[in-house]
Amino acid sequence: MGDSEPADDLAVIVAKAADGDPAAWHEIVDRFGTRVWAVCRAHRLSQADAADVFQQTWVRVLENLDSLRDPARLGAWIGTICRNEALAALRRSKRSLPVGDQRLLDRATGPADDPEHPFLVADRDAELWSAFRRLNSRCQDVLRVLVLEAEDDRPSYEHAAAALDIPIGSLGPTRGRCLNQLRRFLTERIDGAGGES
Repeated sequence: MGDSEPADDLAVIVAKAADGDPAAWHEIVDRFGTRVWAVCRAHRLSQADAADVFQQTWVRVLENLDSLRDPARLGAWIGTICRNEALAALRRSKRSLPVGDQRLLDRATGPADDPEHPFLVADRDAELWSAFRRLNSRCQDVLRVLVLEAEDDRPSYEHAAAALDIPIGSLGPTRGRCLNQLRRFLTERIDGAGGES
């Protein structure tokens, strides 16, 4: 899952790959190759253009790997490189979209239409799970039962109290404390990563 790997693990792999270790390089390509193809598809490149962009992305990554300051952001960084290469390929081909209805071209687009959206979501999820793993086991259990295992996105405090053997009246305050701690962990990570690539 790429960015969900511990930052230390990615830092070691990036350092080895930057030093020319082929096994580390192959590990990076294996972890993030699917993302690169997803960006190519999001830009609706032809098969030939997509193959060129895929290859050129990895060339750029290899050329600039030693300049990456935050290995934990490797996936997003690779996604940005691929997006830039895909846009360059589209500019070179001066391709027009074969659409007969002008209304389709003029329609408003949302954040989900952005080719970088899947990478931003993956990075957000990786940071969230990293912070979640820092919580103590009680908080992990409470949040897992109340949030992750909630049916129809509605937590059942009765079910959670029985499953966790916790008085129902203490679940709300416990959940609040756990969410505040999770928020602090995420804020620390964001504040600590300011200005990194």
